[in-house]
Amino acid sequence: MNKEKFLRILYVVLPIIVVAVLGSIFVNLGMSWFNALKKPTQWIPNFVIPIVWTVIYLAFAIILLIWQSKEKLPLSSIILLVINGFLNVLWCLTFFTFHLTFIGNIVIVLNLIFAVYLLLNIKKFNKFYFYILSVYPIWVSIATTLNLAMWILN
Repeated sequence: MNKEKFLRILYVVLPIIVVAVLGSIFVNLGMSWFNALKKPTQWIPNFVIPIVWTVIYLAFAIILLIWQSKEKLPLSSIILLVINGFLNVLWCLTFFTFHLTFIGNIVIVLNLIFAVYLLLNIKKFNKFYFYILSVYPIWVSIATTLNLAMWILN
Protein backbone atom coordinates (compact mmCIF):
# COMPACT_ATOMS: atom_id res chain seq x y z
CA MET A 1 0.00 0.00 0.00
CA ASN A 2 1.45 3.33 -0.98
CA LYS A 3 1.59 6.36 1.30
CA GLU A 4 -1.15 8.26 -0.56
CA LYS A 5 -3.62 5.38 -0.26
CA PHE A 6 -2.80 4.92 3.42
CA LEU A 7 -3.37 8.63 4.10
CA ARG A 8 -6.73 8.53 2.28
CA ILE A 9 -7.83 5.61 4.46
CA LEU A 10 -6.58 7.33 7.60
CA TYR A 11 -8.36 10.54 6.57
CA VAL A 12 -11.70 8.68 6.56
CA VAL A 13 -11.30 6.13 9.35
CA LEU A 14 -9.48 8.11 12.06
CA PRO A 15 -12.23 10.72 12.63
CA ILE A 16 -14.83 7.94 12.92
CA ILE A 17 -12.67 6.13 15.47
CA VAL A 18 -12.13 9.36 17.44
CA VAL A 19 -15.89 10.03 17.58
CA ALA A 20 -16.62 6.44 18.62
CA VAL A 21 -13.91 6.35 21.30
CA LEU A 22 -14.73 9.76 22.79
CA GLY A 23 -18.44 8.95 22.80
CA SER A 24 -17.76 5.63 24.53
CA ILE A 25 -15.56 7.27 27.16
CA PHE A 26 -18.17 9.91 27.98
CA VAL A 27 -20.98 7.33 28.08
CA ASN A 28 -19.00 5.00 30.35
CA LEU A 29 -18.24 7.86 32.74
CA GLY A 30 -21.98 8.32 33.31
CA MET A 31 -23.26 4.74 33.26
CA SER A 32 -23.87 4.40 36.99
CA TRP A 33 -25.88 7.65 36.95
CA PHE A 34 -27.72 6.54 33.79
CA ASN A 35 -28.58 3.12 35.21
CA ALA A 36 -30.28 4.81 38.19
CA LEU A 37 -32.62 6.88 35.96
CA LYS A 38 -36.24 5.97 35.31
CA LYS A 39 -36.62 4.76 31.76
CA PRO A 40 -39.70 4.54 29.56
CA THR A 41 -41.35 1.13 29.30
CA GLN A 42 -40.44 1.03 25.60
CA TRP A 43 -36.71 1.21 26.40
CA ILE A 44 -34.32 -0.60 24.07
CA PRO A 45 -32.20 -3.27 25.76
CA ASN A 46 -28.79 -1.81 26.64
CA PHE A 47 -26.86 -4.43 24.65
CA VAL A 48 -28.55 -3.29 21.41
CA ILE A 49 -27.24 0.28 21.57
CA PRO A 50 -23.50 -0.41 21.04
CA ILE A 51 -24.34 -2.92 18.31
CA VAL A 52 -26.37 -0.35 16.37
CA TRP A 53 -23.66 2.32 16.78
CA THR A 54 -21.01 -0.14 15.58
CA VAL A 55 -23.09 -0.90 12.48
CA ILE A 56 -23.58 2.83 11.85
CA TYR A 57 -19.87 3.64 12.24
CA LEU A 58 -18.86 0.71 10.03
CA ALA A 59 -21.40 1.71 7.37
CA PHE A 60 -20.02 5.25 7.33
CA ALA A 61 -16.42 4.03 7.19
CA ILE A 62 -17.03 1.55 4.38
CA ILE A 63 -19.14 3.91 2.27
CA LEU A 64 -16.79 6.83 2.77
CA LEU A 65 -13.79 4.69 1.86
CA ILE A 66 -15.51 3.47 -1.32
CA TRP A 67 -16.74 6.96 -2.16
CA GLN A 68 -13.33 8.52 -1.61
CA SER A 69 -11.60 5.84 -3.69
CA LYS A 70 -13.75 6.84 -6.68
CA GLU A 71 -13.84 10.60 -6.29
CA LYS A 72 -13.07 13.37 -3.82
CA LEU A 73 -15.64 13.75 -1.06
CA PRO A 74 -17.75 16.89 -1.51
CA LEU A 75 -16.86 19.65 0.95
CA SER A 76 -20.51 19.99 2.00
CA SER A 77 -20.57 16.30 3.01
CA ILE A 78 -17.30 16.62 4.93
CA ILE A 79 -18.60 19.65 6.85
CA LEU A 80 -21.84 17.86 7.71
CA LEU A 81 -19.95 14.74 8.79
CA VAL A 82 -17.78 16.83 11.12
CA ILE A 83 -20.83 18.61 12.57
CA ASN A 84 -22.58 15.29 13.17
CA GLY A 85 -19.52 13.78 14.81
CA PHE A 86 -19.10 16.83 17.03
CA LEU A 87 -22.78 16.82 18.06
CA ASN A 88 -22.65 13.10 18.73
CA VAL A 89 -19.70 13.50 21.10
CA LEU A 90 -21.20 16.64 22.66
CA TRP A 91 -24.42 14.78 23.44
CA CYS A 92 -22.50 11.96 25.15
CA LEU A 93 -20.58 14.55 27.18
CA THR A 94 -23.55 16.69 28.21
CA PHE A 95 -26.00 13.86 28.86
CA PHE A 96 -23.87 11.11 30.35
CA THR A 97 -20.83 12.85 31.82
CA PHE A 98 -22.35 16.14 33.00
CA HIS A 99 -25.87 14.74 33.59
CA LEU A 100 -27.40 17.77 31.84
CA THR A 101 -30.51 16.08 30.50
CA PHE A 102 -32.21 19.24 29.23
CA ILE A 103 -29.07 20.45 27.41
CA GLY A 104 -28.61 16.88 26.17
CA ASN A 105 -32.07 17.07 24.62
CA ILE A 106 -31.20 20.30 22.83
CA VAL A 107 -27.98 18.74 21.50
CA ILE A 108 -29.66 15.53 20.35
CA VAL A 109 -32.42 17.45 18.54
CA LEU A 110 -29.71 19.46 16.76
CA ASN A 111 -27.94 16.17 16.00
CA LEU A 112 -31.14 14.79 14.50
CA ILE A 113 -31.62 17.89 12.33
CA PHE A 114 -28.04 17.68 11.05
CA ALA A 115 -28.30 13.89 10.58
CA VAL A 116 -31.27 14.40 8.26
CA TYR A 117 -29.47 17.24 6.49
CA LEU A 118 -26.38 15.03 6.05
CA LEU A 119 -28.49 12.23 4.60
CA LEU A 120 -30.19 14.60 2.14
CA ASN A 121 -26.78 15.97 1.18
CA ILE A 122 -25.48 12.46 0.50
CA LYS A 123 -28.58 11.71 -1.58
CA LYS A 124 -27.57 14.50 -4.00
CA PHE A 125 -24.36 12.62 -4.77
CA ASN A 126 -25.28 8.94 -4.42
CA LYS A 127 -28.72 7.42 -3.82
CA PHE A 128 -27.30 3.99 -2.94
CA TYR A 129 -25.24 5.46 -0.08
CA PHE A 130 -28.32 7.44 0.95
CA TYR A 131 -30.33 4.25 1.47
CA ILE A 132 -27.59 2.49 3.41
CA LEU A 133 -26.86 5.47 5.65
CA SER A 134 -30.54 6.18 6.34
CA VAL A 135 -30.16 4.00 9.43
CA TYR A 136 -28.23 6.87 11.07
CA PRO A 137 -31.00 9.51 11.27
CA ILE A 138 -33.55 6.77 12.01
CA TRP A 139 -31.47 5.68 14.99
CA VAL A 140 -30.89 9.27 16.14
CA SER A 141 -34.65 9.89 15.96
CA ILE A 142 -35.28 6.84 18.17
CA ALA A 143 -32.59 8.04 20.58
CA THR A 144 -34.12 11.53 20.59
CA THR A 145 -37.54 10.15 21.50
CA LEU A 146 -36.11 8.04 24.31
CA ASN A 147 -33.97 10.93 25.52
CA LEU A 148 -37.01 13.22 25.72
CA ALA A 149 -38.98 10.52 27.54
CA MET A 150 -36.18 10.09 30.10
CA TRP A 151 -36.04 13.83 30.67
CA ILE A 152 -39.80 13.89 31.34
CA LEU A 153 -39.61 10.88 33.69
CA ASN A 154 -36.67 12.20 35.68
